[in-house]
Amino acid sequence: MSKKDANAGNKIIAQNRDARHRFEIKEIVEAGLVLTGTEVKSLRSGKAQMADSFAFVKGGEAYLSHLHISEYTHGNRENHVPTRVRKLLLHKHQIEQLAAAVNEKGFTIVPTQMYFVKGRVKVELGIGRGKKLHDKRASIKEKDVKKELAQLKKRSLKVRE
Repeated sequence: MSKKDANAGNKIIAQNRDARHRFEIKEIVEAGLVLTGTEVKSLRSGKAQMADSFAFVKGGEAYLSHLHISEYTHGNRENHVPTRVRKLLLHKHQIEQLAAAVNEKGFTIVPTQMYFVKGRVKVELGIGRGKKLHDKRASIKEKDVKKELAQLKKRSLKVRE
């Protein structure tokens, strides 16, 4: 099953593109998110930023920090705080897996994207290790080479026609 098929019915709310650049993602886990009503309404209009967000495990529970969900424009005095710490909904064995990964040197939990699945907000968490500068350069170089090869292939197909 391809990635495109997996996200066929899902509406992507926000993506953390910088995460794939800054971290080498080893494993991906899907988690639910505990939200208030105004947060969900704000997410439906696409008002979320995941730039500096990260997840952590504390007291046997997982939390997501620094996720910015803008205040709902039509909210009242009961509107939510934009950068509050939000609880992640995971099975106990998944939380233990995340805690074990974080205890290893250099690993961290980074949210890569947020999306709706059947009306529920899900967060895709990547367990990864920070890349060094030379690793980032190698990734960029590899991406450029793939892009050039694709362009050459496309040009050669046009010439044959």
